[in-house]
This record gives sequence, C-alpha cells and structure tokens, in this order.
Amino acid sequence: MEEQFLLPDVEDPDSAPFWQAAAQGQLVVQTCVDCGQRRFPPRPMCYRCRSLRHRWQPLSGRGTIWSYVIAHPPLLPAYEAVAPYNVVVVATAEDPTIRFVGNLVESPEEPFHRTKLDRLQIGAPVRVVFQRVDDVYLPRWMLETSGR
Repeated sequence: MEEQFLLPDVEDPDSAPFWQAAAQGQLVVQTCVDCGQRRFPPRPMCYRCRSLRHRWQPLSGRGTIWSYVIAHPPLLPAYEAVAPYNVVVVATAEDPTIRFVGNLVESPEEPFHRTKLDRLQIGAPVRVVFQRVDDVYLPRWMLETSGR
C-alpha cells in the first residue's frame, strides 16, 4: 500500500466554502454577520457573539510569516521521504489574529519540500498561491519580492 499525504475533508459543511474558494484561487475567511468577527478555522458559531450567521469574506492573500518549523524524521510515513521541509504560520495582512498553517514554496508549481530552508524568516512578507494535490487546492505561501 502506498502512503498518501493527509488532505482535508473538502466536503465538511463548515469548511466546504473555503475549499471551493481555494479551487478558484481565492483566500476567504468566515465573518460573523452580526458582530463582524473574522474567524479561522471555520466553525458553525461565532465565538464572540454566538451568532450562527456568517458570510465568507475574501482576503488579499498577503501576510507575514508569524512562525515556522523545519520538520525532520521521524514523521508520518507519507512525509518521511520529503523531509526536511518547512511548515509556516502566516498572519494575514487584514487581521494578524487570523493565521494559516501551510508551507513556503519557491513558485506555485514547485513542491513544498524543495524550498530553500535558509529563506525562512519570521516577519517576512508572503502571498498565497494554491497548489493542487489530488482534487484539493492547498494554500501555500511565496515570499513577496520587492517591486510587486
């Protein structure tokens, strides 16, 4: 049996709209209709006002590396062959309390485990790109270059 990477459930009722937007190249978060609180990860109820009403709000797809780790073996069997690799936590430009976990990549087409690890730096500006893995479009991050 061949090992596979862990992929999210794109049909989960709370997060399906997130994955649908990702497939269209857009980064979105839930926003409470009643109090305006943004939230990620998606959930059925606002943690601030307990409203069950929300909308999906697009973000710019820009942020900064808030934290990172370089994963080394031993790992889950599916990831052992690609180690070491990076895992980044990105604070979004619109709301730094909204953070995404992903990987830094060199280009939208380059696998996450081929990134030069010396490029990782807390506070570095990044922008989202989406990489297709099977039928899931995963948000990954690229360093912003000056002049963009």
